[in-house]
Amino acid sequence: MPQQSRRPAPPVGLDRFNAAPADAAESALLACCRSLRWARRIADTRPYPDLDALLAAADEAAYDLSREEIADALTGETPAGLREGAPAAAYTALRAAHAAYESSFGHAFVICLDDFRPEEHLDQVLTGIRSRLGNEPDEERVVAADELRRLARGRLAHLISDPQIAGAFTTNTDLAGHTGCPDRPDSPSVPV
Repeated sequence: MPQQSRRPAPPVGLDRFNAAPADAAESALLACCRSLRWARRIADTRPYPDLDALLAAADEAAYDLSREEIADALTGETPAGLREGAPAAAYTALRAAHAAYESSFGHAFVICLDDFRPEEHLDQVLTGIRSRLGNEPDEERVVAADELRRLARGRLAHLISDPQIAGAFTTNTDLAGHTGCPDRPDSPSVPV
């Protein structure tokens, strides 16, 4: 019987991310956070032994972003939307709250909802906007930067854990599947 050649199974998740070409890894990372410096730093320090090490590196890279880099990353965010079937009053309230926030701070409102059930998202977003509208610009910049870091962390964890999305590491294409922004992997709680 002739010897059959076996191809190793393609790496998935973290292994695939670690082995991806730099441009594909950066592209995937930019779908998590629109900071080129953040994405390059994480891509350049591969390989990561486990998800915790990757998330720690992502946090560290986020904490090191300058004020201008955070502002640039925030311009890449889109306001959270509503799930299908929400009442018209909810759309009106959410649009008004987002408009007030963007008028005050000049960027989309960001909030990480990973600790909340989907049915709580709308209330959390509206409560968050209303409470943060009272912040001074410097105070809100710190809060928004932390929420951006938390969102990026959740998106990155989802990116690594979803085998379908992780397949994008082999190409330099944008990722699809995020309901709040078409080229971002879902953090399980970003959309409202």
